[in-house]
Amino acid sequence: MKSYRLKKSLHVFRHVLKLYRRKKNKLSETVQGEISKTLNQLQEELLEKDREKADRLAKESERLFTLHLKKSPFEKGRDFIIGLALALLVAVGIRTMWFELYEIPTGSMRPTLEEKDRLIVSKTTFGINIPLKRGHFYFNPDLVLRNGTVIFTGAGMDIHDVNTIYFYLFPGKKQFVKRLIGKPGDILYFYGGQIYGIDKDGNDISKELNPEFLSKIDHVPYIHLNGKMEIPAKPTGGIYAPITIKQMNIPVAKLSLSAANKPIGELLPPFKQEGDYYDLWGFKDYGIARLLTKDQVKAFTNLPAAQVKQAPLYMEVIHHPSTKNPKIDKDHMGRLILGVGTTSSVIPLTETHLKTLMDNLYTARFIVKDGRASRYGSPIKAGKGCNICPELKGVPDGTYEFYYGKGYQVHIGGIIKELPKDHPLYTFTPQRVQLLYNLGIEFINYYAPYTKDQYLLPSRYVYYRDGDLYAMGAPFINKDDPTLVDFIHEEYLRQENAPTYRPHIPFDDPGPPLLKDGEIDKTFVRQYGIAIPAQKYMALGDNYAMSGDTRDFGFVPEQNIRGAPAYIFWPVGNRLGPLNQVHYPFFNSPRFAVWCLAFIGFGAYYIIHRKRNKLPQQID
Repeated sequence: MKSYRLKKSLHVFRHVLKLYRRKKNKLSETVQGEISKTLNQLQEELLEKDREKADRLAKESERLFTLHLKKSPFEKGRDFIIGLALALLVAVGIRTMWFELYEIPTGSMRPTLEEKDRLIVSKTTFGINIPLKRGHFYFNPDLVLRNGTVIFTGAGMDIHDVNTIYFYLFPGKKQFVKRLIGKPGDILYFYGGQIYGIDKDGNDISKELNPEFLSKIDHVPYIHLNGKMEIPAKPTGGIYAPITIKQMNIPVAKLSLSAANKPIGELLPPFKQEGDYYDLWGFKDYGIARLLTKDQVKAFTNLPAAQVKQAPLYMEVIHHPSTKNPKIDKDHMGRLILGVGTTSSVIPLTETHLKTLMDNLYTARFIVKDGRASRYGSPIKAGKGCNICPELKGVPDGTYEFYYGKGYQVHIGGIIKELPKDHPLYTFTPQRVQLLYNLGIEFINYYAPYTKDQYLLPSRYVYYRDGDLYAMGAPFINKDDPTLVDFIHEEYLRQENAPTYRPHIPFDDPGPPLLKDGEIDKTFVRQYGIAIPAQKYMALGDNYAMSGDTRDFGFVPEQNIRGAPAYIFWPVGNRLGPLNQVHYPFFNSPRFAVWCLAFIGFGAYYIIHRKRNKLPQQID
């Protein structure tokens, strides 16, 4: 039999001594004496560092263990359960109150965070959390900073598919990472992809909301023009009505049928006195856009055929959602429902404009297989049998993404590599530009143009900033471009010639909420901005086109905030390190308290462990 090293003999001594102390009173005096004598002798040889004698005595101790101290199946099961419970207790405490490792599941925070990124999340950035439930033992709202990222639980919030299981045992709620934009008492207004606002004391916080280090991150005030709709279970006369529309998960409008079965709409208090639906917190500066061919413009828009100029592609912008002129829609389930009225405008694009779109293209992460594409993480899988997956002929199988006009291939573990300029994905044709723009977020053919007043529109938004038209977060058409000048001129001509029952509202730059001297117009912001309630926060995704956030599930309650991501530790690359966010102070009172508790806990464990294991030990 192989001779034991002193370290192995010491391990045997500790193990047998532990079991002997536990079972001593159940053993006969003769057995007690035999085990005690052997352990005392083994301890002496360990102290003398006599390997040969310690080896012999360690093996004798193991023999006695097998005869008298071996655990029964019940004892093994009991000790396993107790050990597992203690380990889970420690893990839960660390994960909820100290720090946690977190993996990003979706692209809602791109480019700051991408799918499969792994983070270290601090749970002591703002307070001391209560384990396994929302709320805090202590919370300091002054530590919460605008434009910092936060992690919060979906418990008690109106979020779809929020349930999860922790440690394969405990039912819980999913956690979400978003950028914190607004604090309690703030009033915010969206314009030009930026956010203007005042705090609870009336101070202008616009510069704080739009820092230079986030210049490539823009924000859109809604996800869908119709927001989140409360639809009745049964239709009235074949039409689902009345319908309540929520934006920011707040009821803002109601659509119903008149006695003559015509759709009518109204804003709900406290928004009722503030004009039309598109006046809400900056909606009128934004539109949802899709690219159309000439034939599609004639078939799917209200633009007179004589006004359709020659162009390789056209951008249709759906804008100015209105409750004063609601309409009857057919939704994706084929139901007739009420919806807000909209205005459609068409801009003819030149090849230069199309190249600008490609130079600024971003997409969701997507998978190509057998010439078909599907969104990464979607239950719909690309392949020859997927008829609703867009065709990307000539593109090799793989996982890809675009950001800032550059294409990347995604490898195992989320590691990305930029594509060479001659890669087939960069093929420049109007058809390829139209496909990647219209379907580059959803990657489902249902979002491709197929009808007028289409219910499913691509998550592509355009807006004005200082006269320039922006798309995908970058200037798309300059305000001095003849195309934009002619477009705006024709928009006002269409307004003059439109019938009263179907007004045309020009898609023009409404301008920022500023006074002539450049100061923020506080009266305007208070009237038309979105006010954040007490003890609640606005949290938005950096990738507004793919983010479920406050625009959908509403404001985040203070008690749901659990901490803040601090560091990306995987994958390797230029994003490895601290996140692109405001700097949270490292030293704060909750972090100091939790670190002290951790130090005391580990210190006490070390002292007890050392006391129990340091030689010599009192055996009898």
